[in-house]
Amino acid sequence: MTATDPPPVAERPGRLKRQLFRFLIGGAFNTGATLALYWALLHVTGYQAAYLVSYCAGIILSYALNTRFVFEARHTWRKFFTFPLIYLVVYALGALTLKFVVDILSLSPVIAPVISIAVTLPVSFVLTRLLLQPKA
Repeated sequence: MTATDPPPVAERPGRLKRQLFRFLIGGAFNTGATLALYWALLHVTGYQAAYLVSYCAGIILSYALNTRFVFEARHTWRKFFTFPLIYLVVYALGALTLKFVVDILSLSPVIAPVISIAVTLPVSFVLTRLLLQPKA
């Protein structure tokens, strides 16, 4: 690398902030899309089936958004099949956070998901970035 070459992708200033912003935008879009799918499916099936289908669709949409839009990474089948493991980790952490906040801290179950999101969002971002981030 010479003095006039741009820095490697991972070292560009502001890249992390841009990725985090895009992660939040992609997450908001994914949430809206999966909720819409869930509500549409409620007209033809029970809520558990609607939740399962919309949750799985959300994982696939999240992979697509995070691969191309957020981290500008190349798709690989290894990444595609590893990606749902992030959701398992985040779900488990979120469930434990909810239990702690409601049962131990005695906070309202209405507020608990907000705290759970605050705990799981950074973990989700870091794990997704580790999996999808193109190498410098």
